[in-house]
Formats: sequence, C-alpha cells, structure tokens
Amino acid sequence: MSGALRELNRAELVNLERLAHLLKGLSPAELETLELLVDEEACKTIARSLEELEGGKGIPVEEW
Repeated sequence: MSGALRELNRAELVNLERLAHLLKGLSPAELETLELLVDEEACKTIARSLEELEGGKGIPVEEW
C-alpha cells in the first residue's frame, strides 16, 4: 500500500472507494464530459465560445 493511502483515515478511504466505483460506472460520454468539467482551460474555452455565439460572432456550420 502506498504511503499516501496509509495516511488517509478510514472515512477518506471509503469516499475514495465510492468515487472509484462511480467512475467505473460512467459511460465513455460521461467520462469525457467529466474530463472537460475538471479541465479549467477547456471550461474557459467553452465559456468564451458560448459568449461569442450569443454575441452573434459564431461561424455558420456551412462555413466550417
């Protein structure tokens, strides 16, 4: 067992086990969404894109 795991108290270890179980149950799409949500730079890019879209600065799909 790693030193980091030995330092956790029992409640923290149980929470990590629950988290691991939840992560294993995610679909690929849900996992990708979670990865985007925890990526600060990706969230900023998405927010900026949404602001541009709302401001009429979007590029029509036909022009991609």
